Amino acid sequence: MWQIWLIIAGLCIIIEIITVGFLAFWFAIGALITMVFSIFVDSIIIQFTLFLICSTILLFATKPFVTKFQKSTPNYKTNSVSIEGETGIVTSEINTTQGTGQVKIKTETWSAISSNEDIIPEGTNVIVEKIEGVKAVVKKI
Repeated sequence: MWQIWLIIAGLCIIIEIITVGFLAFWFAIGALITMVFSIFVDSIIIQFTLFLICSTILLFATKPFVTKFQKSTPNYKTNSVSIEGETGIVTSEINTTQGTGQVKIKTETWSAISSNEDIIPEGTNVIVEKIEGVKAVVKKI
């Protein structure tokens, strides 16, 4: 009977490799514990009960520990959201009423409008408050 528990453990490990959740691993450990136990006890009911108990205890006992490491990965801003809060320099006068103006942020040039509809002259340092469509909403620093 121990061979069946070894096969179950192997299948659980394969499932764990394929999926992104950290769930099947504990069933694999439970199957390995049951495999060792099955050498001494022939009853399939007792073996299956031990498998369920071990797997459940391992799952709930280690859940807080695993959750702590899963949440430690930082969230990185990407795309247009990544420039919100960044500073830039006006390369073409910003006039919100005429819809003109450009600002250079990092290495990119964006069309820009003023958040308070002021005219911002070329060469002025600005900060990006948000992105509206394809335009950066900026204000003077």
